[in-house]
Amino acid sequence: MSALSLSPRALYEEVAELLRQRIFARELAPGSWIDELKIAEAYGISRTPLREALKVLAAEGLVTMKVRRGAYVTEVSERDLSDVYHLLSLLESDGAGVVATTATTPQIEELQALHLELEAAAAPDRQDRELFFEINERFHMRLLEIANNRWRDQMVTDLRKVMKLNRHNSLLKSGRIEESLNEHRALMAAIASRDAALSVRRMQEHFKNGLEAAN
Repeated sequence: MSALSLSPRALYEEVAELLRQRIFARELAPGSWIDELKIAEAYGISRTPLREALKVLAAEGLVTMKVRRGAYVTEVSERDLSDVYHLLSLLESDGAGVVATTATTPQIEELQALHLELEAAAAPDRQDRELFFEINERFHMRLLEIANNRWRDQMVTDLRKVMKLNRHNSLLKSGRIEESLNEHRALMAAIASRDAALSVRRMQEHFKNGLEAAN
């Protein structure tokens, strides 16, 4: 890949996105050293935009910079994961309560449509973990968009990037997809009934169970 093939946006941003996707795909495994020279050569770029990209990923928590040792893909400890899930539970349960109270009927129907896509991805005869996770994230982020607090959205976006470092562990637990789907059903029922307090509890339960599956 040459630098000329990258999009017109800032080069370091494009490089950051390429590395971000490689980290999420486990091509760059947690704890692994990032070979700057090799990556710069592969992308046909100098090390300057690469280092700027690594700073972006470090700010997101995906990369850890070690003095005189370089950059490493972040390893998420049990404490890190617990802290991330705790904050996501607080932020997203608050968003669920807002949606139950303020969402329009078309907005709730939009969430219900996403939920149906989730049901299809979890069908026993054609269960697709990667698709399930993708739709699940779209559902959660759309719910937050409807709740309409850009500061909360930004915090959740950053926290979910760290959560993705561990996402496969939770999905591989036997029966977790079915459990998660049941939790979504309960959440959607609470939102559709306009019960803010119940919506908050359902989202909190969803994250509590997700953390237990991830550990």
